[in-house]
Amino acid sequence: MTFKQTRLVTTDVAKLTRFYESVSQATAEVLSSDYAQFQNEPCKGLAIIAQATTQAYGEGVAEAAANRSVILDFEVTDIDAEYERLKDIVSDWVMPPKLMPWGARAIVFRDPDGNLVNMYAHP
Repeated sequence: MTFKQTRLVTTDVAKLTRFYESVSQATAEVLSSDYAQFQNEPCKGLAIIAQATTQAYGEGVAEAAANRSVILDFEVTDIDAEYERLKDIVSDWVMPPKLMPWGARAIVFRDPDGNLVNMYAHP
C-alpha cells in the first residue's frame, strides 16, 4: 500500500487552488473546474476537489470548510522569511513565529476554508 494524496473538499476550487499556489509557490494542474492537483514539490500529493463531486461517494459524505482535525505541514528553511512573505496572503493567523517545545520554529494559519496549515523549520 502507498499513501498517494490528500484531497481538500471545497465549494471554491479556484480560490483554494490559488491560495495553495501562493503559499507553496508551486503550480497546480487544473484538470477541471471541480478538481486541481499538485504534481510537483513542495505541494506534491495535495488535491483540491469540489464538494459537489464528492456526491459520487454518497449524499453528505464530505462537507467543505468543516475540518477541525487535520493539519497540513510544510517544512521550510527560514520560517521568519516565510512569515514575512505570507503576511499579505494569509488572512487568518493562528500563531506567529514561535519556538516549539520539540525544537522547531513554526507558524500556523488557516486556509480560506479554515483548514490548519503549519509551516516549520528546524534550527
